[in-house]
Amino acid sequence: MKSAESSTVASGLAWFKSSYSGTEGGECVEVANGTAGMHIRDSKAAAGPVVTVSLDAWAGFVGLASSERSV
Repeated sequence: MKSAESSTVASGLAWFKSSYSGTEGGECVEVANGTAGMHIRDSKAAAGPVVTVSLDAWAGFVGLASSERSV
């Protein structure tokens, strides 16, 4: 995993909020696919830090999360 970076570095990205995010304003994350990997940020603090992980790490996370959901 790469260290947190400024959101200005990732400001030109198309951000997507989790489909599990409701309108009640709970904990939500947004992700954006970039050339350096997947960028992740807190949707309530869009100007805050951004964490970037490799595409392989993201695929592993999504695969694990998907298998946990089906159990």
